[in-house]
Amino acid sequence: MTMTGFSSENTIFGHPRGLFVLFFTEMWERFSYYGMRALLVYYMIKHLTIVQDEASNIYGLYTGFVYLTPFFGGILADRWIGQRRAVILGAILMSFGHFMMAWEVLFFPALLFLILGNGAFKPNISTQVGNLYEAGDARRDRAFSIFYVGINLGAFFSPLICGTLGERYGWHYGFGAAGVGMVIGLSIYLLGSRWLPQDAHVQALASNREAHSPITRDERGRIWGLAAICLVSTAFWVAYEQQGNTMALWADVNTDRRILGWEFPASWFQSLNPAFIFLLTPLITSLWAWQSRRGREPSTLAKMAIGCFLLGAGFLAMVPPAMMHAAEGMPVNFSWLILFTLLATLGELFLSPIGLSLVTKWAPPRMVSMMMGVWFLSSFAGNSLAGLLGQYWERMAKDLFFLMITGIAVGAGVALLLIWRPLRRAISGEETMW
Repeated sequence: MTMTGFSSENTIFGHPRGLFVLFFTEMWERFSYYGMRALLVYYMIKHLTIVQDEASNIYGLYTGFVYLTPFFGGILADRWIGQRRAVILGAILMSFGHFMMAWEVLFFPALLFLILGNGAFKPNISTQVGNLYEAGDARRDRAFSIFYVGINLGAFFSPLICGTLGERYGWHYGFGAAGVGMVIGLSIYLLGSRWLPQDAHVQALASNREAHSPITRDERGRIWGLAAICLVSTAFWVAYEQQGNTMALWADVNTDRRILGWEFPASWFQSLNPAFIFLLTPLITSLWAWQSRRGREPSTLAKMAIGCFLLGAGFLAMVPPAMMHAAEGMPVNFSWLILFTLLATLGELFLSPIGLSLVTKWAPPRMVSMMMGVWFLSSFAGNSLAGLLGQYWERMAKDLFFLMITGIAVGAGVALLLIWRPLRRAISGEETMW
């Protein structure tokens, strides 16, 4: 089935122009999301005077539901309104949500608007990236790597801008900047709509037989295979999402952030992850290309397992500074957090964009947005459990806490390797996928 109809005349750097419309739309949406997230725990504890364990739980519930609603947003797009209208609806809701954060009394309604808006927005903009390319187009994986840089470009600048405004000049300035970013993203999307692909559900309806035929055995195998991968990936996100929660608290309380006598804001650490993504993405993709030429490129699930092991190594690296802090009672050098973020980012690059591309390749076209929502369900479960584990931050020794998170990440990597062969037998298709 033809997915786009774009010609070479409509390309930039060998990719459809729509990819760059989606790139900048997602960049500003992620600017707004991560700008607000960088302030959320600090705002609850320092301004709303919510106790730490309750604030961690609220943080986990919020970031968790942000990744639950994409499942329903995917169904909404696949069956009724299409990807384009879903993205526009989501962007409008999130814009309102960010601006509502300016009033304390609207704190929880604002979170609800952000959760619902993200649910409509998130799965459908990622689905459109895949819909720009014909089935089997080798550019698709590279397109998601480019798209992922856009995600992290917004995530890099947002803690620096929203975090600084919120911590130094007033919380509402930081939240307001996040709202402005979302409005800019919506404007880019609307102005560039002519370069975007046709909605997947419209294409499916064009073939009445395909739209209404029963799910085939091959489709069922792909659905269950993707669901199994998403289930195991939950443990990765349990560990990874500590960055905006307990690791943010470590940066604020347990880390010496002084450079030549000047102390920089704790929220700035959350810009390290996207900065490393800019630096490391070309190196990782070049490594895979080099391995591919020699027939040694890891399989999809092997890459994802490596990502889990690297994330586990990042938390393991935090055990020595935690022991030093316990022994001396003094904040430790910020270089430990830099090492942690480096390893966690490497882990992310081996798992997250690979998962996005995997879904668009293997999900049946008539339910691709819903299956993208299933992928984000793993983030929902991971974020929710990460918030629950955050309640143990002040109840456990920090070195034991980091060892616990290390075990969760490494366990996910082992599980991905264990399900590799069963999935290969269960799913028919291209051997290169596995």
